[in-house]
Amino acid sequence: MFFRKFAASKTGMQQAKELRAFLFSQQLADGLRITAAILLPAFLLYQFGLLATGMTISLGAMCVSLTDAPGPIIHRRNGMLITAFTAFAVALLTAIVRVNVYTLGVEITALTFLLSLLQVYGMRAASVGNAAILVMVLTMGQPRTMHPLLHAGYILGGSLWYMLLALFFYYIRPYRPAQRVLGDCIREMASYLSIKAFFYDVHTNLQDNYEKMVAQQIVVSEKQDAVRELFFKTARIVTETTPMGKRLVATFVHTVDLFEDITATYYNYSTLRNRFAQRGILKHVATLINSLATELDHIGIAIQTNTKPPAAFVAADALSALKKEIDAIQEQEPEENTLILKKILVNIRRMTQRIQDIHAYFNPAMPFIKSNVDHTLFIGHQPLDPKVLLHNLNSTSTAFKHAVRISVACLIGFTISKLLAYGQHSYWILLTIAFILKPAFSLTKTRNIDRILGTVAGVLIGAAILFFIKNTTAHFVLMVLLMLGAYTFLRTWYVVMVICTTAYIVILFQFLNIPFITVVQERVFDTVLGCVIAFSAGYFLFPDWEAHQIKNHMADVLTANAVYLQNVTQALEGAEPDRIEYKLARKTVYVQSANLSAAYQRMVAEPKSRQYDKTVLHQFMVRNHLLFSNIAHLATLLQDAPQRTAYPLAARTKKAAQKLEVLSKKLNSETLLPEPNNATAQTHIEAMEETATEDMSLKTSVDFIVKLCDDIEVTTKAILAT
Repeated sequence: MFFRKFAASKTGMQQAKELRAFLFSQQLADGLRITAAILLPAFLLYQFGLLATGMTISLGAMCVSLTDAPGPIIHRRNGMLITAFTAFAVALLTAIVRVNVYTLGVEITALTFLLSLLQVYGMRAASVGNAAILVMVLTMGQPRTMHPLLHAGYILGGSLWYMLLALFFYYIRPYRPAQRVLGDCIREMASYLSIKAFFYDVHTNLQDNYEKMVAQQIVVSEKQDAVRELFFKTARIVTETTPMGKRLVATFVHTVDLFEDITATYYNYSTLRNRFAQRGILKHVATLINSLATELDHIGIAIQTNTKPPAAFVAADALSALKKEIDAIQEQEPEENTLILKKILVNIRRMTQRIQDIHAYFNPAMPFIKSNVDHTLFIGHQPLDPKVLLHNLNSTSTAFKHAVRISVACLIGFTISKLLAYGQHSYWILLTIAFILKPAFSLTKTRNIDRILGTVAGVLIGAAILFFIKNTTAHFVLMVLLMLGAYTFLRTWYVVMVICTTAYIVILFQFLNIPFITVVQERVFDTVLGCVIAFSAGYFLFPDWEAHQIKNHMADVLTANAVYLQNVTQALEGAEPDRIEYKLARKTVYVQSANLSAAYQRMVAEPKSRQYDKTVLHQFMVRNHLLFSNIAHLATLLQDAPQRTAYPLAARTKKAAQKLEVLSKKLNSETLLPEPNNATAQTHIEAMEETATEDMSLKTSVDFIVKLCDDIEVTTKAILAT
C-alpha cells in the first residue's frame, strides 16, 4: 500500500519516490475516473433542479464502476455492458415488487442467491453480481416518487455513461494500464529481492524473514498473473504488432526470468552465517543485493509513470570488489571452501544482467523482436458455459454454500430491519451483509473488523467536519476529496475505503437536509447489526473451513513440482527441453505455491479448533519452497553447461518426480503412506555439500533435491495421520 510504504520510508527522497509512484498509479487513475463519473451527473442536474434524477444516474455509474477492474479492455467492456443491462433489469424488478414486503423478501432471497453464484465464472463475474445486488438494495431504499421504468432507465443511462467514459480514457492512452501494471509488478519484485537481501544480514531472524518472503511471493505471483491477464488478452499487445507491444512483452519476459534467478538463490543461511559472519563479506553481499533491488524499484516507477529512470546503477565495480574479497578469503585460509560464495557471486552477476535487460525498455534504439510465442498458453480461460453453473448446484460446492449463506443472511437482515423499523436507511444492514460476507471465514472476519472500525472512524470524521466547519463550499470540496479517497482504495485498502465512504455519506446527507446526528446513529447501528449477522452466518451456516481445502492445495503444489522437475530432467538426459513447456511448468509452480501460502494464511486466521497442525503445514511449505528453489538452481546449472550431456543423475530426478506424483495422489485420497526408508528420509535440512567441479555441483544439487523429496514424504505422512 502507498501509505504503508510512505510511512516506512526513511528519507525525503524515498518519500518523494513513493508519492510520485502513487500519483501515477492505476488505483489513483481509477479513483479519479470513478469520482468524476459519479459526481458529474448529480452535480450538473442539480443545477437544473433535477437532483433526484442526477443521483439515480450516478447510482448507475457507481454500480458499473464495481466491475471495471483492471484487465483486458474487451473483458472490461463486456463486463460493464452486462452489468448495465443486469442493473436495469434488477432495478425495474425491485421497483415493481417493493410495494409488497413479502414479494420483496422473495426477490431478496432469490436474487442474492443467483447473483452470488456468479462467482463460479471468476472475479469479474462476481463483481457483476455484487453490482446488481447493490442496485437492488439501493432501489429498495429510494422514495417511490419515480415510475419503475423511468428509474431503471436512468440506472441504465448512468451505467452506459460510465462505460463510455472508461472506454474513452482507454482509447486515448491504450498502453497506460499495461505500463502501470507492469511497473507495479516490477516494484513488488524489488521488494521480494530486498527481503532476500536480509538473509545475509546476521541480525535478521531467519524464520521471520522467511515468512515475509513467502507473503511477498504471494503478492508477486498475483501481480504476474495480472500482467499476463492484461498483456496476453489484449490484442494490440499479444500480437506484438507495435513497437510498444514488443517492448512490453519482452520486458515482462525478462522480469519472469529474473524472478526465477531470485528464487533460485536459496542457501543454508545458518551455515553461511556461522562460517562467514565475522569476515564482513555477508554485509557486502546484502548491500549489493539491496542496491540491485533499489535499481529495480526505480525501473518499476519509471515504467509506471512513463518517464525515464535515474542513472542506472553500475554494478561492475561492486562485483569486482566482491570477487576480490572472496579470493582474499581463499588466499588467507586455503582450507576454507569458498565455493558457496562464488555461487552467490555468479547468481548476483546473473541478476545484474537480467536487470540490464529490463533496463533496455528505456532505450529507444533497442530493436525488440516479436517473440512468436502463443502467449495464450500462459493464461487461464473461464468459459461462460451454463454447465459450470449447473455443476455447482450441489452442497459440496464452495460457491453454492456461499450463495446460500448470503441469501439466508440477507433474508434474516431484511426481516430484522422490518421488525425493528429503525430509521429510514435500514437497507444499510443488507449492504453490510452482502459486501462483507465472503466465501472464506477469515476474509469475513477481517472485513467485519475493518467495517466496524472504518464506520466509527468515518462518522467521527464526517461529524467533525460538519461540526467545526460551517462553510458549505468547504463541505463540498471535502466530500469530493473523500469520494476520491474511497474510490482510489476501493480494491486495495478496504478499511480506508470504508472510512472515506462513511465520512462522505455523512456530509452528503447533510446536503440533502437530513441531520447528520441521525445519519451517524443509523449508520453505526445498521453496520454493527449487519456485521453481527454476517459473522454469525460465516461461522454457523455451512462453514467452509480452509483446513478442508488445504490438502488439495498441497496436492496441487506437489504435482506442479513434479512436472517442473520432469522438465529439468529432460536437460539432465541430454535433450533440449521445450522452453514453452518449461516456462509453463515454472509458472504453475509459482502460482500453486502462492495459492498454498495464501490458503495457509487464511487458515491461521480461523478458529484454532478448525485448523490443522500449523507447525507441520509450515514445515511442508518451507520444504516446498526449498524444493522449487533448488529445481530452479539445477536448471540454471544446466543452462550454463557448455554442451548438452546425458547424466546418470537423470534416473534419480525422474524417480523423485514420480514420488511427488504419488504423494499428490495420496493427499487427494487421504490414504496413509507406507513408512519411509529411514536410510534416505531425514526430518531436517542439512547444509549442501560443497564441491569444486561442475559435475559434482550437479550431483550435489540432485542429492539435495532427492533428499527434499524424502523429507516432504515424511511431512506428508504426518499430515495424513492427523
